[in-house]
Amino acid sequence: MSHSGSGRLDSKIAGCLLCVIRSLSVCGALDEEELRELARLSQRVRFGSKMPLFAEGDHSDAVYNVSEGTVRLSKLLPDGRRQIVGFSLPGDFIGVAPGGFYGISADTIEPAMVCRFMKDHFARFVESKPHMLQRMNDFAQQELIQAQDHMVSLGRRSAEKRVAVFLIGWRNRLRVIGRAAKTVYLPMSRQDIADYLGLTVETVSRALTKLERDGVIVIVPGGVRLMDARRAEALAAA
Repeated sequence: MSHSGSGRLDSKIAGCLLCVIRSLSVCGALDEEELRELARLSQRVRFGSKMPLFAEGDHSDAVYNVSEGTVRLSKLLPDGRRQIVGFSLPGDFIGVAPGGFYGISADTIEPAMVCRFMKDHFARFVESKPHMLQRMNDFAQQELIQAQDHMVSLGRRSAEKRVAVFLIGWRNRLRVIGRAAKTVYLPMSRQDIADYLGLTVETVSRALTKLERDGVIVIVPGGVRLMDARRAEALAAA
């Protein structure tokens, strides 16, 4: 191996070892030597805002671990409308497709960094690491439970309560990655939130305005400030 190639590999390994979200990701199951092995398979890729990682129907040749930024996951409905199925934050692992093609699309909402692994190489690595496979299965089960809860939320709650559920859930996810704050950072647009909650953008705007009028939140540039977090949590739990 050339000195430059060795230097790049050393840099990748150091990046993995020092990664601040490693404990939150599938990589958290690996010891240092296994992490070095995984780093050899990875390619760190930086994306600008509103750039695609992969599109629904594309051949699924790679999987991705988000390390910076926010990624939007979406699916096209038969009538041509877009349904957002989720938002990925640092620590989330995306792109796993049971067949040969991606079932959803993924694009960045803001500048992002991901670790990309070629699917075949990654599959062979995981097969030799049962503890990592178990961690991936645990994550998949958590995502399934979250998806089921989301479907129940869409069917049984008013628009105001759906928006409250989203705000509290997003706040909690930001807390996990060390971004706890009274102001909940919202990189996605109101249209994105509407497409995720099964509402129109006008309905989302009205719900946010009502929450602000009731003293629950204050709408600020780039997000909302929770003025009465307990009341927001009560609405989300109702």
